[in-house]
Amino acid sequence: MATNNLAKIEKAPKSNLSGLNLLHDPVRNKGTAYTRDDRRQLGLEGLLPHAVETLDRQVERVLDHLDHVKDELDQYSYLMDLEARNETVFYKAVMSDPKRFIPILYDPTVADACEAFGNLYRRPRGMYITRHMKGRMAEVLRNWPQKDIRFVCVSTGGRILGLGDIGANGMGIPIGKLQLYTACAAVPPDVLLPVLFDIGTSNEHLRADPFYLGTREAPVSEAELDELTEEFVQAVAEVFPGCCVHFEDWKGTDAIRMLDRYKDKILCYNDDIQGTASVALAGIAAAMKQTGGKLKDQRILFLGAGSAGLGISKLIAAELQTLGLSAEEARQRVRLFDVNGLIESSRTDLTETQKLWAQNEKPTNNFLEVIENFKPTILIGVSTKPRAFTKEVIEAMSRLNDRPVIFALSNPTHKAECTAEQAYTWSKGKALFAAGVQFDEVAYDGKTYRPGQANNFYIYPAIGLATYAARPKLLNDECFIVAAHATADQVGPSLQAKGMLFPSQEHILEVEVTTATRVVEYMFDSGLATVERPREIRSWIESLLYAPTY
Repeated sequence: MATNNLAKIEKAPKSNLSGLNLLHDPVRNKGTAYTRDDRRQLGLEGLLPHAVETLDRQVERVLDHLDHVKDELDQYSYLMDLEARNETVFYKAVMSDPKRFIPILYDPTVADACEAFGNLYRRPRGMYITRHMKGRMAEVLRNWPQKDIRFVCVSTGGRILGLGDIGANGMGIPIGKLQLYTACAAVPPDVLLPVLFDIGTSNEHLRADPFYLGTREAPVSEAELDELTEEFVQAVAEVFPGCCVHFEDWKGTDAIRMLDRYKDKILCYNDDIQGTASVALAGIAAAMKQTGGKLKDQRILFLGAGSAGLGISKLIAAELQTLGLSAEEARQRVRLFDVNGLIESSRTDLTETQKLWAQNEKPTNNFLEVIENFKPTILIGVSTKPRAFTKEVIEAMSRLNDRPVIFALSNPTHKAECTAEQAYTWSKGKALFAAGVQFDEVAYDGKTYRPGQANNFYIYPAIGLATYAARPKLLNDECFIVAAHATADQVGPSLQAKGMLFPSQEHILEVEVTTATRVVEYMFDSGLATVERPREIRSWIESLLYAPTY
C-alpha cells in the first residue's frame, strides 16, 4: 500500500495526563474501556465504575439511550455532550449509522440548534474571532491547541440555512459541517477547526436577547468586512500553513465577493456556492441517465437568484462550455427568478453577478408565465420560500415534459419549495425529484418512490478528503464538476428504479472515498496536487482515513 510523505498526520505524542484530567480530555479519554492495569497506572482507580467495557459496548449504550430520546434537538444536545466527553465513542457511533445521524448532526436539526444556541451552550467548541481582534488575529489563532490544521470552516452567521442572519448563533454550522468531514469521509477530526467570524448581526431580536453570546453590534460596513477578512485569511496562512479556508453561510453578496477575491489566490472554497452547485449538477447528471437527455439540451429555471442559484448556474455554464458551447450560449440555457421577478436586462436592481444572467426578456413577476414561455426541463428551488412550487407549477412542468426534473433545495424542511409527496402526486408520478432535506418514501399509483436528498454532504466531505490527501494549490470549478459526476455515477440501476438521483446514505464513506479518488486523480492530472503521486490512489487514500478506535 502506498504511503503519503506529506499528507499523513503524525500521531499525537503520548500524554502525561492522568486521573480526572485524562477523563476530561475528549480526545484521549476511553471512559469505561480502561483496563484494570490502565486504571492503576493512570490514577483512575475509584474514578470509574467497576465494569471494563469494549468500545462496541460503549456505542451500544449510546444507541440505546438515543432510542429512548424522541426529540431530535435533545438527541443533538446529547451527541454534542458525548463528543465533549469522548470523541472516539462519538465518531464510532455516528459512523456506524450515518443515515440515522446525519439529520441529527446537521440539517434539519442543526437549524433548531442554531436558533437555541445561547440556551444550549455548554463549553467552548471551535474559535470565535471578533472585529475587536483586528490587528491580533494571528495571535488569537495561536491559542488553538492543535497546530497542524488543514481546514478552517468559517461562518459569519449572516445567512444560516433559511434562518437569515443569526450572528454568533450560527456556530452550529461550522461545527456540524466539519463533523461531517469526519463522519462521512473519515477526515481526521484533529485537523479541523470551526470558526465563527463575529462581525455583528443585523438581527435586532438577538441583540436584545440576554442569552445571546455574540457581539451586540450591527454588522460592519462592506469595506471594513473586506479588511477584516483579509487579515483573517492572512492570519490563517501564517498560523496554519497550507490550510484550506472553507467559507460557509456568509451573506449572499459577501459570499460571492469573497469567493471571487480569493479562489485564485489561496486554497479555499465556498460550500454554499460551489458545494451546492456540485450536488445540484450531480442530481442533474443522474437525472439525464434516467431520461436519456443531454445537459446541453436542457433548459433550467431557478426560483431564487442568490449565492446558491448563481453558483449552480455558474457551474452548469462551466460544464456546458467544456461541451463546446460559448459562454453566452451556456447562459441562454438558464433563467433565474427572484422575489422581484424574472432576472432580465431592463431591471435596475441587479447585482453585478446577476447582470451576467439577465436576458432580453419581457419583464414579469409571474412565475407560471415564465414556465410557459421558457419551457424549462429542470426546475430548481433555492428561494427559501415554502410551498412556492404550487400544484399549478408542478402540473405545468409535467405537461411540458415527460420526466420533469424538480429540485426543492431550500432547507430546513419547512422552507422547502414543495414536498416529495406533492411533487410525485401533482406530476402523477412523472417527476424526478430531490430536496435539500430527506423526505420519506412516497407511495403513488401502486409504486413506491424514494426521493433523493440533494444535500452538500455528498460533495464537500469528499472534496475535503481529496484536499487532505493531495494538498492542492487551489480548488477550481473542475474539481466540483468531477465530484458531481463521480457522485452521479454511483446511482445504480436499483436506485434509479426508485427514481433516486443520489447514492444511498447507508454506505456514505464508500461513496465519499470513490468521489474523492476521482477528484484526486484530476488533481494529479491537472498539476494541482503538491504531493508525490502514489501508484494506487484509492488504496493510498484509504490508508489516510480516520478510524475511531482506542
